[in-house]
Amino acid sequence: MSVMSAFDRQRSVAPAGFSRWLIPPAALSVHLCIGQVYATSVYKNSLVAHFGTGQTAIGVIFSIAIVLLGLSAALGGTWVEANGPRKAMAVAACFWSAGFAVGALGIGTGQLWLLYLGYGVLGGIGLGIGYISPVSTLIKWFPDRPGLATGLAIMGFGGGALIAGPLSRQLMSLYDADYDPSVASSVASGPALVGLFLTLGVAYFLLMMFGALIVHVPPDGYLPPGFDPAAVKRRSLVTTASVSAGNALRTRSFWLLWVVLFCNVTAGIGILEQASPMIQDFFRDGGASTVSVSAAAGFVGVLSLFNMAGRFAWSSTSDVIGRKPIYMVYLGVGIVLYALLASVGDTATALFVLLAGVILSFYGGGFATVPAYLRDLFGTYQVGAIHGRLLTAWSAAGVAGPLIINGFLDAQGKPGTLTAAAYRPALFTMVGVLAVGFVANLLIRPVPEELHEPERASLRTKEAE
Repeated sequence: MSVMSAFDRQRSVAPAGFSRWLIPPAALSVHLCIGQVYATSVYKNSLVAHFGTGQTAIGVIFSIAIVLLGLSAALGGTWVEANGPRKAMAVAACFWSAGFAVGALGIGTGQLWLLYLGYGVLGGIGLGIGYISPVSTLIKWFPDRPGLATGLAIMGFGGGALIAGPLSRQLMSLYDADYDPSVASSVASGPALVGLFLTLGVAYFLLMMFGALIVHVPPDGYLPPGFDPAAVKRRSLVTTASVSAGNALRTRSFWLLWVVLFCNVTAGIGILEQASPMIQDFFRDGGASTVSVSAAAGFVGVLSLFNMAGRFAWSSTSDVIGRKPIYMVYLGVGIVLYALLASVGDTATALFVLLAGVILSFYGGGFATVPAYLRDLFGTYQVGAIHGRLLTAWSAAGVAGPLIINGFLDAQGKPGTLTAAAYRPALFTMVGVLAVGFVANLLIRPVPEELHEPERASLRTKEAE
């Protein structure tokens, strides 16, 4: 028997009496690890200094990882469904950790292309497989509360940076006595970066494998005590039918939801990518910013908290009011908040932080709610594979959002000289992006019955009886 056969789907079927509440911690252990990708800015300056290159050459590593996240999730979604969450989590752990190991080799030898290959390509594949690996299982264990379940897990992706940021700074100070973790401009040495990457790679591998070992799939026909599938069917847009990943791509609803996710992420990532300089540029007095570098860094931390909290709070709310209405909130209220941020955001720092924070909570909530939206529309049959294909919207938005913001800002002036007025064209553009998403959400309709899986019709009838 091979080592990987221990992670086969049939070996992960839950025994009698297994608690479904063990599944969210298993998923959370994976998402907390891969959420580290949002903390790459912590050691970005150190990598720039070590390789003697520009910000763009190092920043592209993050873009490669996010693009590979979407592509690997799309291409590997069907494989994840067929092989189960345990093997998928184990494979994700291997790719994610290998990315750090190859990246450390690139840093140690001064070969930037190895960092691209390691953290960018291998790490990006680990991101994509790890991100979608628990989603289908969570929804099958929690058909009564899919928003809450996926919110608990995907909250970890938003919160991973909160742990990885301070941890990375402390590790670099451990390996480099001259590195000061309290100074934003402090730069770590090459050996310290190698030590950082190797330590994170080993630690994340162990934590992700822990999640892989405790995750279980529910037995066939599992229903939570007191759960009535017929009651769910009575809710708007919710189906008990099954739709394959291939058929899902043939529906208008899938592509409308793709547009919805793309627009929500594009708008949110526009603030997230520019957060620290943005708050400093909004509040200037005589050319100098009234917001210190440390305060700007604290603002980024506050946004991470809003991002993380929104993933749980808003997705849980969607279980009560429905998925379509909650996206009307994300996009409709988001339009108002972006307009306010552009027009009066520079009047008070507290108002700016509040507006940006709520926008980022909608950004996080959109990620956490979309798996439950897919379950409502397409059933649980291949929801993980469908989710993987939908995440290509994230990859596209990860490119489009920064391009829109940076394109407008480059036309307005040089970094360090911009004011709130320079951001207004970009922010009002995001209002238009959200409006497109709002209309797309309104147009989403149930999947036509001819695209349902006929061989599963008898099972649906039994569940509804």
